[in-house]
Amino acid sequence: MASHETHCTLPLPTFDKPVKLLIVVAPYYRAVADQMIVGARATAAACGAEVEVIEVPGALEVPTAIAIAERQSNFDGYVALGCVIRGETTHYDTVCNDSSRAISLLGLQGACIGNGILTVENMDQAEVRANPDKQNKGGGAAAAALHLIALSRRWSSARKGIGFRASEDSFRA
Repeated sequence: MASHETHCTLPLPTFDKPVKLLIVVAPYYRAVADQMIVGARATAAACGAEVEVIEVPGALEVPTAIAIAERQSNFDGYVALGCVIRGETTHYDTVCNDSSRAISLLGLQGACIGNGILTVENMDQAEVRANPDKQNKGGGAAAAALHLIALSRRWSSARKGIGFRASEDSFRA
């Protein structure tokens, strides 16, 4: 059972420059979403990150909102929050798979995203995972985004000065 396993949690990164995070939340299950926001905000605050929260109608709209923000705003990273509870139809599978796939694709394009969209069987599982005093998946998603931002900053500064540069003499005739 997962509740008896030991997990490794990396220490939160530190930053020299301010970090700006966008939390994109689908509040379909409001109480679950609110708990996840509390956890994400606390983790962001522990790193000194500035946070903005926006709401979208459902989990399928979360990646679209992140893509728009990535193109048109100046956030360093994103926290995707929401909850999908299995129902009687295959809609659950579509929402889980498509939202996760879209978030992964955005990440592969360079967006620093922590995915905190819960995919659960019932409300009891959602409440345990959302609660900041229990599994704190909102805080975990914020931590993931912050770790990716730290890596991005580390590697973007390492690229300066790398590459081919012709000598000044090669341009003289």
